[in-house]
Amino acid sequence: MARRIPRALWIALPLAYLLYFFRLDAVGMLGPDEPRYASIAREMARSGDWITPRLWGSPWFEKPALLYWMSGAAFRLGLGPDLAPRLPVALMAAGFLVFYWWILKREFGCRAAWLATFILGTCAGWFVFSQSGTPDLPVTATFSAAMLLAMPWIGRRDIRFLPAASAMLGFAVLAKSLPPLALAAPLALRWHWWRDLLHWRVVVPFVLVAVPWHALCYLRNGRVFIDTLFVEHQFGRFTSGALMHTQPRWYYLPVLAGLLMPWSPLLGRFPRRAAYRDVRRLFLLVWFLFGLLLFTISVNKLAGYVLPLLPAVAALMAVTLAEADSARPWLIGCAVALVVFPAAVPILPDAVANGLSRAPHPAFHWTWLLPAGVAAGVWVLEGRQKRLAATVLVAAGASVGMLYVKTAAAPELNRVGSARALWQEIAGRAGEVCVDNIDRRWRYGLNYYSVTPLPECSEQARPLRLVEAGGAPPHVE
Repeated sequence: MARRIPRALWIALPLAYLLYFFRLDAVGMLGPDEPRYASIAREMARSGDWITPRLWGSPWFEKPALLYWMSGAAFRLGLGPDLAPRLPVALMAAGFLVFYWWILKREFGCRAAWLATFILGTCAGWFVFSQSGTPDLPVTATFSAAMLLAMPWIGRRDIRFLPAASAMLGFAVLAKSLPPLALAAPLALRWHWWRDLLHWRVVVPFVLVAVPWHALCYLRNGRVFIDTLFVEHQFGRFTSGALMHTQPRWYYLPVLAGLLMPWSPLLGRFPRRAAYRDVRRLFLLVWFLFGLLLFTISVNKLAGYVLPLLPAVAALMAVTLAEADSARPWLIGCAVALVVFPAAVPILPDAVANGLSRAPHPAFHWTWLLPAGVAAGVWVLEGRQKRLAATVLVAAGASVGMLYVKTAAAPELNRVGSARALWQEIAGRAGEVCVDNIDRRWRYGLNYYSVTPLPECSEQARPLRLVEAGGAPPHVE
């Protein structure tokens, strides 16, 4: 197996570059959230106030500060408006995979570690959120690092990594406040060792990381900080539909299948019951199932919420795959699932702009046949007992598919999903333009690229009006 490591590494490095860093700025800031978080980070970098998040001069307490600090540091280093919010997240996505391989190699062996790393690193969810300047990937990486560092303690009461796990859980709280603490409940599998978790060497790192910013922000801003961050956006998201992200109970079943593409067929090959006599595998399973239950119960549901479950699922898939006598049908299923990437290209811009349910059905294209070649390669490699090579072949196919999506869909996605092209069109005459009641995703994006928000026409009329009609991108009249 040692002879395979350099070969796998030489494959992993170019895949990581192509997936996470190539044309990272091909599309401008998308949706309402990404430009909003980027605006807050840029203001932190400009003002030097790293405590109070501010959106166009007003305090904004929906999320803690970790993402703002990451992006703000990138702004300070001189990165542009599209790279500064995204590059730190992409670096975290790639860096976590290195750690992921290392910890799984310690616990389950080299083969399972490589399989898990390729599965997680080339699944659609990890790729998509690595390209977005939002808190979903940072909270996933920090929370998952904490859980994985606790695994030696779960398995054999090895406490050496518990202080590091505690610190990483603190960073997860800085990324998204209370949800990581709730998701850490599977640590209770070792409830009879609870004194280990309360040792000062374990508690202090968490306190030093998580508490200072929350305390300082409260001291500067008072009760409104607590009410907004915790009451409205933590407990409120769980219990109230006021934020308008309500979804049916079954929502996360197709979402998880989509996030795991093209590896979703491996969900049918989970370990048998006897395998869970290994408490580490049971820990991974409970991590996944408890998180899925928690998010299913929550009133508000978004796809990114379940991203912290993917590292546990990928590890379970990999351990099962490494031990299976034959994995040919499952890996061929993954190869066939690669068709989702060319099929996504024509519908992705409409799906982002108007929602997946309103996107048109894709028409057949010859690129849909390419996964058949990957499936044939998997058949041959698995028949020769080269499972790692077969898995790498599917991972390479997924990487090519996602790269194709990134390049082919970028121009139209940039037009219908980002305000960057709109701002480039009106930047030379911005002093003559006012905004007439456009959707918030366009408003936040336009404000981000303009730096100084354009006035509302109702408040300050100008010769040119920016209007929106019929779901099309705004235009000047």
